[in-house]
Amino acid sequence: MYNDSTTCKQKLSLAYLWLVPPVTMAIGFGIGSVSYKFYLPIWGLNACLMIFSAYNLGVHRVWKQDGTGRQQVVTALLLFIPWLLFSIFAGMGPPPATLQGWVNTAAEQQTRYTILIAGGILLLLGAALLKTRLQEAGENLYSELAFTALSIAMPLFVINMAFWGYYLTDAFRVFAANPAAKRPDLYVAIKSLFYVISVAEVILFYLGILLFAVALKITGSLSKPASRWYIGCSLIAILLELIPPSWPEPFGTAGYLVAIPAIPFVMYYLIGVRLLLRW
Repeated sequence: MYNDSTTCKQKLSLAYLWLVPPVTMAIGFGIGSVSYKFYLPIWGLNACLMIFSAYNLGVHRVWKQDGTGRQQVVTALLLFIPWLLFSIFAGMGPPPATLQGWVNTAAEQQTRYTILIAGGILLLLGAALLKTRLQEAGENLYSELAFTALSIAMPLFVINMAFWGYYLTDAFRVFAANPAAKRPDLYVAIKSLFYVISVAEVILFYLGILLFAVALKITGSLSKPASRWYIGCSLIAILLELIPPSWPEPFGTAGYLVAIPAIPFVMYYLIGVRLLLRW
């Protein structure tokens, strides 16, 4: 049992960590891009506060246990560190809507998608440890399916992020240098290909979280209401991603939102936070 002061600190830490994704998105979309001289120090402060909050939640307590306890900590941290990195997007804002704007911020866009790739790799490592932990607790079916779905999604995600960060950046530089030139025929075909890759990757991300939520419920690591919330959100996101972009609003915007690269990571992040508190 924790004393009252410890419980209060945990609640404050939990609230702060829960607020990171929505506040990041609200600032990023609401204010837009600002100078790196302004947002980098704020991001650094936020990263320190997130680490301090994680420490208060349970890192210091669980780490002192045996090797199993340390594995728990590493698993939870690998699931939430991607969003520690992604919180920098509050200062970067969304990607530019114009070709010239993208070219003018080419280095920043490449940095954005490199961070996303790094976050994806960390998430897959965390998912591998989570699967091992769940199987040690006796759940073999859903944890195995969840990790398989994520293992298929992650290479697609990395390829997709490399396409946006590097292929499109170089292509936009060429287009900006010669605006009157005709776009190569293959350019349109490649964009269509990566639309399909994006849809498959996003659906597999949410399918993974759905299956992990079932496995966590079976092992008692998630309560029934919490697991139903994860499962329901994942099903809604999958359905929205399957809706064609040509559908009328608000379906088009909703489908766009669930497919934003950092968004599927939110529920994995929340599971990491929750596991630090309850595991």
